[in-house]
Amino acid sequence: MHLVERGDGTPLVLLHGFGVDHRILLPLDDAIAEAGPWRRIYMDLPGHGLTPAGHVASAEEMAKEVERQIDEVTGGVRFAVLGNSFGGMIARRVAHDLEERVLGLATLAGVFVAESSERDLPDRALLLENEDVIEGMGDAGDDFADMAVIQTSEHAQAFLDHVLPGLEVSDRRAMARIARRYGFSREPEDVATGPFTKPALFLTGRQDHVVGFRDAWARHEHYTRATYATLDSAGHNVHLERSALARALVQDWLARMGPAAGAS
Repeated sequence: MHLVERGDGTPLVLLHGFGVDHRILLPLDDAIAEAGPWRRIYMDLPGHGLTPAGHVASAEEMAKEVERQIDEVTGGVRFAVLGNSFGGMIARRVAHDLEERVLGLATLAGVFVAESSERDLPDRALLLENEDVIEGMGDAGDDFADMAVIQTSEHAQAFLDHVLPGLEVSDRRAMARIARRYGFSREPEDVATGPFTKPALFLTGRQDHVVGFRDAWARHEHYTRATYATLDSAGHNVHLERSALARALVQDWLARMGPAAGAS
């Protein structure tokens, strides 16, 4: 599995979403570095970025491969995990499977209901339309317009820098194979023997028409130390569209793990 590592200290594993690669999470890197000694481990999931799909053909197999890679790269020490979109679903599974070693869990626009037709979604909303921005993006304009809630040049540049590169190199055949078995047989919260008591963060976009925000909130009783934040003027790329607040919330989550992380 292709990894990008930055910094030293307590391992923090970062998992991107479906069809993109690790670059979508790099805008958070300097905020994480400012928060303390964290060894940031960005993974390209199988079939994404520079990681071949190999045998992986389902979310279950994806989670097992991620857990195997975590064991290898962390050497068995405690770690935190953050996931975006589909990576958030994988992160939830990892956090429960390896709970004794997990310091905390964060998801950004994380998937909580795998089947898209069963998600509780808000209506599609476009709060600021800018046709000039879309036209100026060329072929990438349609992909940006599909997701963007606020169509500004700043958000367009973030998309071009951090989202589009992963879209262009993803293995479409592997993605189609995995998409047919996109969910878990049972959700990790449903098979857990008790609540998840580590520091958690669930960041969602109020206008996210891809995964929504209500399905995350529906699990609030299970996560006894979770901060929930649903940001207005944000869609599925919430950490890019509301970057200042997203960075602050991630730093707060990291701080809440501080004493435990320092002892790892």
